[in-house]
Amino acid sequence: MDRIDDRQLIRRLQTGDEEAVKELADRYSHRIFQMALRHMKNREDAEEVTQDVLLKVSRKIDKFRGDAALSSWIYRITFNTAMSRLRTHRAQRAAEAERDRALGAHPEDSVERPTPRQAADWSHMPDEELLRHQLREAVANALPRLPEIYRVPVVLRDIEGLSTEEASTRLRVKDQTLKSRLHRGRVMLRKQLDAFTSGLELHKAA
Repeated sequence: MDRIDDRQLIRRLQTGDEEAVKELADRYSHRIFQMALRHMKNREDAEEVTQDVLLKVSRKIDKFRGDAALSSWIYRITFNTAMSRLRTHRAQRAAEAERDRALGAHPEDSVERPTPRQAADWSHMPDEELLRHQLREAVANALPRLPEIYRVPVVLRDIEGLSTEEASTRLRVKDQTLKSRLHRGRVMLRKQLDAFTSGLELHKAA
């Protein structure tokens, strides 16, 4: 029965039925969240993965060929999304640690308002250190390119380490508004850092 219901849901999604998008969330959001939580170990990150997956499913439903159950396809997207977010988080933490060491006591000021820096001599650095320095530069260069409305939540939450409540209070917005902007900012930042993140993971695997 579930497979029949899923086929009907797929057809409705492919026709752009907005009620079908709501039904997709009602039917799968809890299962997506539980799977995401097992990987992320953090409810807020799991919630963001859930939102991201539901958006991807609704946008990419035309690519679903029915070779497997809809649920299997959704769980594969959930796994890939969670792994991508974990890789980005690790890369960001590494970049922050390098930036803190390089920039001194107030690294967040330099991230929000970067100053011109001379090109570093990387010719004698070990590969991993070289990649981390390049990633640090990428983060410092990518953040100012984000629209301020999305950049500031990322800086407050991911750089300064504020909680959602603290960040939303500082910005005088609702928690849900802050989460939405933070999610959008992280997605935008992640796209700019994908090449560096992949490089770090391949190096570690080697």
